[in-house]
Amino acid sequence: MDASPSPSLSRKNRIALAAVCMASLMFGLEISSVPVILPTLEKVLHGQFKDMQWIMNAYTLACTTVLMAAGTLADRYGRKRMFMVSLLLFGLTSLICGFAASTSVLIVSRFLQGMGGGAMLIGLISILSHQFREGKERSKAFAAWGVIFGIGLGFGPIIGGLIVALSNWQWVFLIHVVLTVVTLALAAISVEESRDPQAQHLDLLGIVTLSASVFCLTYFITQGPELGFRSGAAIVILSLAVISFLLFLLVERLHSYPMFDFSVFRIRAFSGAIFGSIGMNFSFWPFMIYLPIYFQSGLGYGIVPAGFALLAYTLPTLVIPPLAERLSLRYQPRVVIPSGMFTIGLGFILMKYGSQSEHASWLSMLPGCLLAGIGLGMTNTPVTNTTTGSVPSTRAGMASGIDMSARLITLAINIALMGFLLLEGILAHLKHALPSVVDAHALRSAAEKIAAGNLAAAPLSAPGISADMAHAALVQGFGNVMLYGGIGVWVLAAISFTVFGSGKLTAPVQVACED
Repeated sequence: MDASPSPSLSRKNRIALAAVCMASLMFGLEISSVPVILPTLEKVLHGQFKDMQWIMNAYTLACTTVLMAAGTLADRYGRKRMFMVSLLLFGLTSLICGFAASTSVLIVSRFLQGMGGGAMLIGLISILSHQFREGKERSKAFAAWGVIFGIGLGFGPIIGGLIVALSNWQWVFLIHVVLTVVTLALAAISVEESRDPQAQHLDLLGIVTLSASVFCLTYFITQGPELGFRSGAAIVILSLAVISFLLFLLVERLHSYPMFDFSVFRIRAFSGAIFGSIGMNFSFWPFMIYLPIYFQSGLGYGIVPAGFALLAYTLPTLVIPPLAERLSLRYQPRVVIPSGMFTIGLGFILMKYGSQSEHASWLSMLPGCLLAGIGLGMTNTPVTNTTTGSVPSTRAGMASGIDMSARLITLAINIALMGFLLLEGILAHLKHALPSVVDAHALRSAAEKIAAGNLAAAPLSAPGISADMAHAALVQGFGNVMLYGGIGVWVLAAISFTVFGSGKLTAPVQVACED
């Protein structure tokens, strides 16, 4: 009997693949197109620097919150149903984002949008896995999904910049409303419904405790300067973060079906690859939030030229992965993943020197941006393949969930940490340049405006700040962030290399199976 799919099924699958690719394009665009418009949002919505951080972090934290729950709910109630509901939520919240008249409304709607986006990501992966089962058709489907997702990430900055230049910032969000309607129509007529009759119970306590821990830690870092790190409120928030994390560890040990099975960390290849997940999101992706501010305010570029300049940072992530796969087969992921992280770190160090050169421009930043993007491209695919390939097939879904959670949690925390370092670096420069009689509160207010890219408004907060002083402070702040990103990812590369050890990739799997 011929096992090949019938023509009608192939046509149906092509439409389903178009729906999945459209959803992945939206998810990729929403990550990389919004950072380039943050300086515009800061001015139009009269927001503060921490508001810009929360506009990005609300989305990231929400994705983290729903990530593990979405897979379980999709298995129990239907993968198509979960995908359609998440699409609808993503489209509606994108509409609210587009009409937001204040930063507070935008932050809340971004959180809800992130919940839709995270569930949508899990849903589309589930649909790909279920609906495309034939070897050749399956590989083509996953390849198409990966390419479209990469295009969304790689070209997001320039697409965001062009939308603002040709229309206004609202359409960076509203475009998703149009795309969602098309995707819903395609999915409705093509995606097959499927369930898992043996789906595990939802680990609600694990989700709540982990989300609470990450949120409290991020809030502590972001709001700490305003609250005072030694204040009672700040100490309570930090304590809640620690207590929530300890409760999470306890819950996962006692739960019959934990979302995190910590026994997989005994597999050296898995643990080494997880440090790769952390390393990529320690520096490369969180810095994506702040780099547009440097290009626009530090180098004086408009939003479209800044978007084009960012292509050097993002496009290598789309081009390099096929090479990374070949390198992994030849040299093993235990060499390629740490090498990729080392390359990211080297890129950050070169960006630091490029940003502080006498005639800084996109050309002086180009070598560092390219190297950082190449390093990300070398690391990403081997990490994904290793986290799922180094564990037994029955644990692959859970391993993928840990991988994605590690990425998003690290991203959320480092968006906050990089913002803190940027602000403190600017503040330190201003304190050194200005007389000590300047009010500390006014000085911090000026530093926040500079960090957000609004250099012209800084003198209104603290008289005595010149345009050259504000620019120099911004450059110093960014230098600190780049140094942090470079050294931090180097440390993680060394840890990853050590954890991997000298064993073959397949050895840990055999150990896990024997357990």
